[in-house]
Amino acid sequence: MRFPGRGRRLPRTVWLLVVARAVNRLGAFSISFLTVLITSEFGASAATAGLVSSAFGLATIPSRLLGGLLADRLGRRRTIVLGLCCCAVVQLAVAGAGSVAAVAVLAVLLGLAFELYEPPSQAMIADSAGPDDRTRAFSLFNAALAAGGMGAGLIAAAVGRWDLRWLFVVDALTCLACAAVVRLALPGDPPGDRRAEAGGSGGTTPWRDPALVAMFVCGTLFATVYMGIMVALPLALPLRGLEAADAGLLFTVSAVTTVAGQPLLRLRPVAGLPPPVALAVGSVLIAAGLAGYAVARGLPAFVAATVVWSLGDLFMVGRAYAVVAGLAAPDARGRYLAVYGTSWGVAAVAAPLAGTQLLERVGAGGMWAAAAGVCLVLAAAQLGVGPLLARRPPARPPAAEPGELEELEEMEETEGSESSGPEGPGGSVSGGSSAERGGRRRGDRPGRRARWPRAGVAGRE
Repeated sequence: MRFPGRGRRLPRTVWLLVVARAVNRLGAFSISFLTVLITSEFGASAATAGLVSSAFGLATIPSRLLGGLLADRLGRRRTIVLGLCCCAVVQLAVAGAGSVAAVAVLAVLLGLAFELYEPPSQAMIADSAGPDDRTRAFSLFNAALAAGGMGAGLIAAAVGRWDLRWLFVVDALTCLACAAVVRLALPGDPPGDRRAEAGGSGGTTPWRDPALVAMFVCGTLFATVYMGIMVALPLALPLRGLEAADAGLLFTVSAVTTVAGQPLLRLRPVAGLPPPVALAVGSVLIAAGLAGYAVARGLPAFVAATVVWSLGDLFMVGRAYAVVAGLAAPDARGRYLAVYGTSWGVAAVAAPLAGTQLLERVGAGGMWAAAAGVCLVLAAAQLGVGPLLARRPPARPPAAEPGELEELEEMEETEGSESSGPEGPGGSVSGGSSAERGGRRRGDRPGRRARWPRAGVAGRE
């Protein structure tokens, strides 16, 4: 009996992209110091700095949507390189800015470039990994960004003491280094329009897809809770007798948990969970961790609660992106992932408002309890999305994707199948009798456990 993602190596493209983005993440600390630069270097008020930061955040929403469109029309690799180079140019301009007005304009431009490379990165992972390996691939991608974030904090601590402007220079250099790796090491984009290459998506409009909209709503709730933790934890710790700086330690614990917990995704009970169940389990774990925050009184208790909610994050992030990638035809994945990713832009605006208001009105314990309640509602909602995914109509005509083809070949070798050819246009496998070819589906091959119908793939089976 085999389970999704067990025992198979991820494609080389996934590993190269993970390494490249981890390098980029090492420098992704300058935005955190944008408000500090405005107040300390130019003497602007905190309110002005907050407005500039908000303008940057709002600009990232159209940036992500444009990145998804370009990923499907221009190509994955080209869009990643374009976004990284644009970020580098604007970062260097910020480092040399001479006024608050200049920084404000550059902050908006940086926001418009900041998310361009995210949807094509995610789409490239979905293109390279087979449907059963996407959860593991996206989780590895998230873990690499978390690991890079830990290194980014150390670099920021060293460079920031010297000159804040150099933080933006270092960030620009890591963007260029990542762009070079992507351009030189990753496979090129196919020639011509991706619609022609994939057979057309039939005019797919992501916002009209009910399954994607349901995932977007759930993703927005999750992102709002997650961003709320990032914003509220430093404010809530002093109310429990701890230092605000202890939040940095807890964020590091979360990153370590995400990285160290990757092998859990390959365990048989975890790998075999249907996506809605896995997402609901993750939400319940996050709720348990936040409930722990509500009653915690010392640093060890906060560390334990952080480990619990970080395990929930581990369950959810990779699985959610894998589900969204499966909803779309290959030529529409960039746009689908971009639409889903805008949930983080919405959360960036909503979370600070909700978190600070709750903290002021009901205190730290009430705030964490409310966030835990939202996660329980989210768990129920994710179970409710399950039937919608199962009833999903086909996203495109039957065809084996690159990752699925590798999976089929490996499965045939492992199970000793006499058939050795790839699937044909009708979904059958070469070899065997005509009756076997007509009645055998991917999910029904001998010796293989039936799987949850994959969104966007179930209809093609």
